[in-house]
Amino acid sequence: MYDGDPDSGDAGGEHAGGAGTDYRFTLANERTFLAWLRTALGLVAGGVAIQQLVPGLASDGPRTLLAALCVGLALVIAAAAYPRWRAVQRAMARGDPLPRNVLLATLGGGIVVLTALALVLVVVA
Repeated sequence: MYDGDPDSGDAGGEHAGGAGTDYRFTLANERTFLAWLRTALGLVAGGVAIQQLVPGLASDGPRTLLAALCVGLALVIAAAAYPRWRAVQRAMARGDPLPRNVLLATLGGGIVVLTALALVLVVVA
């Protein structure tokens, strides 16, 4: 029988919920994890597009900085998505409160910085 602990190695595995865990919440947590990964992929695509497809936006230095910030933010989001999924899964299985989500502030702040830099590049160009 699965005890709800993602580290226990029971047959239920990390995708199963604990005895009192509603599978809808487990699946919603998984969809959220996948949404973080889609966001990271979108940032990577945006960074590559800025670098390769819009050479008229700015000179090489500022354009490369904007592209690198996009890809860097994607790296942070992708690297933090799995530990976040795992922490939420554990909390749900144990009946604990959900952990704080620092990814939201990280992504929000990163998008503000990227948008401000892009605005400067568009206005100056």
